[in-house]
This record gives sequence, C-alpha cells and structure tokens, in this order.
Amino acid sequence: MENQQDTKLETIVLGGGCFWCLEAVFLEVEGVIAVESGYAGGHVEHPVYEQVCDGDTGHAEVVKVVFDPERISYREILEIFFTVHDPTQLNRQGGDVGTQYRSVIFTHTAAQQACARQVIDEIGAQGLYDGKIVTQVVPLDGLHGATYWPAEAYHQNYFAQHPGQGYCTFVIAPKVAKFRQRFAHRMRRV
Repeated sequence: MENQQDTKLETIVLGGGCFWCLEAVFLEVEGVIAVESGYAGGHVEHPVYEQVCDGDTGHAEVVKVVFDPERISYREILEIFFTVHDPTQLNRQGGDVGTQYRSVIFTHTAAQQACARQVIDEIGAQGLYDGKIVTQVVPLDGLHGATYWPAEAYHQNYFAQHPGQGYCTFVIAPKVAKFRQRFAHRMRRV
C-alpha cells in the first residue's frame, strides 16, 4: 500500500439529492480514499436528519469525498457527479423534493470554485441537459461560507448495508449502474 503521508489528499463536498445515492457511487471510485454522508449549507449547528428532512435548517444532504489527486482529479470527480444526478432539477432529485436535495458543490479553495464553475459552463454549453443547470457553487470554510456536519452513523454506507431496501433497489442501484457503465475505467480495483 502506498504511503499516504507523501500524498496530499483533497476533499470535495457535493449535494445532488439523497446522500445515500452519491455515497454509493463515490465508494466505488478509484482514487477515492473516504466518503462520508453529512449536511452542509444550513444555519443550525449539529443538525440531525429529522431537522434536515423538515427543510427548515437550510442544509443540503451531502457527501464529503476525500480523494488522491494523483489518482483522480477534482474535475473527474465533478464529471462523475454531473453524470449520476440531474443538475437541472431545482431543489429536488426525482421524488426527493426540498432544498435539502438541491444540487450544490461546496468548495474549499478558489481553484476548486473556478474549476466547478468552468465544468458547469462547459456542460451548459454542450447542451447535455434539456434544462438550465441550477447547481450552486458555495464556499465551505465554516467562517464566511457553509459548514459541514457528519450525518448519523446509520446513514453511513447505507446502500451496502441495505441493498434489498426499496429505495436502494429502485433509486440508488440505477445510479450506481450508470456510474459503472459510463466510468468503468474509474472503478475501484478490488
């Protein structure tokens, strides 16, 4: 195994519907070191799932993805993100409706912010979607921007723990299959 201390890892926080969907996909991506479901972008400290689901805290369900930029780039992470959710749906993904399901990229640096905006502009110009891309790009610094809060333990690795559950079968599994088909070259080697 590589000495990870010699590698500078990066972090990206993404919201694109239910965090279980994004988590399941990014756990399979080569170069991703860790994925954690959580909440970001709201005004309540230490929110819990029930508060976020009510839609009153302002948080989005997100995943924090830690990755090795020598194995996968920030841009490639974004390309996967835009493939496995619909960035034209305002405050929803399919049947999941509310601001907690909005499409959002929380950035840690000015370079991440510039890259996110560039990818959004390029995707918009390519006409890959019928509607306008509504993905927000928001700083995640805990001071002047958003703060990230980890979700409860029972939300972590949800798809792997509940593969037969209805939501997993009918919503998450197709997104994972789409990733596997479109990004087979980016799948984690077992």
